[in-house]
Amino acid sequence: MRLLLGIVGIALVLLLATFAHGTTQGLQNDIGEGAGLAPRLLINFAGLASSVAVLIVPVAFAVERLIKRDGLRIADGVLAAVLAHGVSLATDLWVAEAAPESIQVALTQPLANGGLTAPVHSYLAPVIAYMTAVGMSRRPRWRVAMWCVLLLDAFAVLVGRYTTPFAIVTTILIGWTVAFGTLYAVGSPNVRPTGQNLLAGLRRVGFHPVSAVRAEDIGNPEHPEHADRGRRYIVTLEDGPPIDVTVVDRERQAQGFFYRVWRRLSLRGINQRRSLQSLRQALEQEALLAYAAIAAGANAPKLIATSELGPDAVMLVYEHIDGRPLDALPDEEITDELMRNAWRQVAALQSRRIAHRRLVGDALLVDRSGRIFLTDLRGGEIAAGDLVLRMDAAQLLTTFALRVGAERAVAGAVDVLGPDAVADSLPLLQPIALSRTTRATLRQLARERSAREREAVLEASRAAKERKAAEAAGRGGAHTHEGPSNRKELRAEKHAEKRAVDEALEEAREEDLLSQIRQQVLLIRPTAPVEPARLERIRPRTLVSWIAGVFAAYFLLSQITHANLGQVVEAQWLWVVAAMAFSALTYPAAAMSLLGFVPEKVSFLRTVVAQVAGNFVKLVAPAAVGGVALNTRFLQRSGLRSGLAVASVGASQLFGLGCHIVLLLTFGYLTGTERTPSLSPSRAVIAGLLTAAVLVLVVTAVPVLRKFIGTRVRSLFAGVVPRMLDVLQRPKKLAVGISGTLLLTAANVLCLDASIRAFGGGGQLSYAAIAVVFLAGNAVGSAAPTPGGVAAIESALTATLTLAGLTADIAFPSVLLFRLMTFWLPVLPGWLSFTHLTRKGRI
Repeated sequence: MRLLLGIVGIALVLLLATFAHGTTQGLQNDIGEGAGLAPRLLINFAGLASSVAVLIVPVAFAVERLIKRDGLRIADGVLAAVLAHGVSLATDLWVAEAAPESIQVALTQPLANGGLTAPVHSYLAPVIAYMTAVGMSRRPRWRVAMWCVLLLDAFAVLVGRYTTPFAIVTTILIGWTVAFGTLYAVGSPNVRPTGQNLLAGLRRVGFHPVSAVRAEDIGNPEHPEHADRGRRYIVTLEDGPPIDVTVVDRERQAQGFFYRVWRRLSLRGINQRRSLQSLRQALEQEALLAYAAIAAGANAPKLIATSELGPDAVMLVYEHIDGRPLDALPDEEITDELMRNAWRQVAALQSRRIAHRRLVGDALLVDRSGRIFLTDLRGGEIAAGDLVLRMDAAQLLTTFALRVGAERAVAGAVDVLGPDAVADSLPLLQPIALSRTTRATLRQLARERSAREREAVLEASRAAKERKAAEAAGRGGAHTHEGPSNRKELRAEKHAEKRAVDEALEEAREEDLLSQIRQQVLLIRPTAPVEPARLERIRPRTLVSWIAGVFAAYFLLSQITHANLGQVVEAQWLWVVAAMAFSALTYPAAAMSLLGFVPEKVSFLRTVVAQVAGNFVKLVAPAAVGGVALNTRFLQRSGLRSGLAVASVGASQLFGLGCHIVLLLTFGYLTGTERTPSLSPSRAVIAGLLTAAVLVLVVTAVPVLRKFIGTRVRSLFAGVVPRMLDVLQRPKKLAVGISGTLLLTAANVLCLDASIRAFGGGGQLSYAAIAVVFLAGNAVGSAAPTPGGVAAIESALTATLTLAGLTADIAFPSVLLFRLMTFWLPVLPGWLSFTHLTRKGRI
């Protein structure tokens, strides 16, 4: 992060020097006038002192580090200094030879001999890089010395007119950036306290340790949610019982930084702890929560000492509790009394408005007598609001339900908290409000539940097929031909098989764990609120929507700036209105082409709205990807199972591809037979066929490509072909799909024709030629990786229209108008449709 910030800072300084020339010159003049008022003796003393200190302070720190056997840190600093010196020399050369004059003026100062001062101080940048890389800023005394040296040197060279303010800032940023770049490349030194540091720290606070053993964390100790809990040790003393020691260092504390930032930004109504606390803040927070929990009457480990272990680590000493985490207990040992005991501890905390914030299995410690102790209080909160307290209840309900089931978990909570308090936690019983480990477990259970449902459906399908085969064998081949009655019987058998599969799916469908908990609470308190509380401030879909909006604005502005809008104003507006009407017709046509391959009942109006929303989605995805993803999601939200939705969209796309190829070849042949010398697509068709044949031969000859294509084709036909067979049994649906595909192509061709006529190009091209132009341009746009085929479609359409016989002054504005009608103008309605469907849960 600091490396990136340094790079951004350098860029900002150079931009400011480029575009704020007057400001930089005025700042230099003010400093020059102020320098004339400073006593010469003071200037000379500052220059001499800074020159000496710049050398002495780094050497002194290196000696101190070498005495403490920390040579690797010094090596990192020397490497950073060498790199900073090279970067500063390269910057000096660039400013002198190739930089704009405004940057040169901002970074240099004319000398009395006619020369210029150095843009970057090649002696100061290495010193800054060295000081930063060796970590002098983390030691208070050395940090003060470092800043005194830097300020003294900056004062001396500025007042002496040997540099400019921008040169000083650039020098500091270069040294800082190179230092962090070096540390990022070679790695940071290990700041973990050693065993000797730990035992020495315990002796300083009055203990007499004999040995320290690392306590194994339950679960994944590197998990972002609880990786900052610290390293835990069980320490044996010379006299008295053992103690538990938690050591927190900077490395451990920084883990999970980005996850905590995202939670802080995305959740509202919940106070997240700071993403990066100082070690002292972390120590004070955990100590405060430990004392507050015991004062509230809850069972928690008693904190008996705290101490720092150098500048990079702290330790907290607790009384040792001989017990096991709840996660380590077998299910049969989790009794109702043990759960009630845990709920009593939570009730004690909530009576004093204390939230634990992480009531998962490894935070509940069970001693030998069955008492529950609440550990891992570091992430807790005092003076907590109702929302956070109810979240604790929802989390513990889920933790116990994962082990003993929803019924027993709810019963234990109601016995202690009462039905009203448990019912109030239902709005918080949603994945976003639970811990990350709990969400991962719920997702795993959902996958297992889906696998069981799928196995039940497959078993029902196999049973239906076996029954059908047995009945056919019993008939003994009585039917030897496919008559009308036999086809009816086959259709009835397929319907019966599908009904049996659907019934098996309904019987196998299970409720997820959170739904089971809600059902149990509703049995006790039927009027309990079940509507989930709105906790998300920023949803991933909202973020994607905003990113898409930025892309839309960028691409729209880039297109407008390169276009001659005067030509658009001169268009014949009657044909512009016609082009707009044909463009609007494409959305019902697209809805028909999709619904024609969906045997299930889906709202036609909502499908049209989804096609309008597809224009917005194309701004952040290639044209061939965004629409497919949106249609699949829309069908899933409309009630289709995932496999059927994918198969329906795949069948529609497959038929559209085949129709596209057939139309391109057909219109290409028709155009080639016309007496139009400027466009001869018959040769293009032949070349295309030959190219396709060569590609097929290459794919067939290369085993790797043959296997890759074969696997993809088999996976496509595995789901699409059965869907096509379902559609073939419904002639009306098939007719709708075919009509929609043809109407979609016709509407686009007519829109392009109207755009050409709007600029006086009517009658110069036949409809067959325009169809070839559109189909070829659309194919290029589908293959292009740019969002919505931007630039690729415009280039292809303009070039093809020019080859077809239109002049450039007609072809370019025609393509611009066509893209305006079919791509850019629908952006705003597409965004509104996308937002509407998202809010209604339709995508």
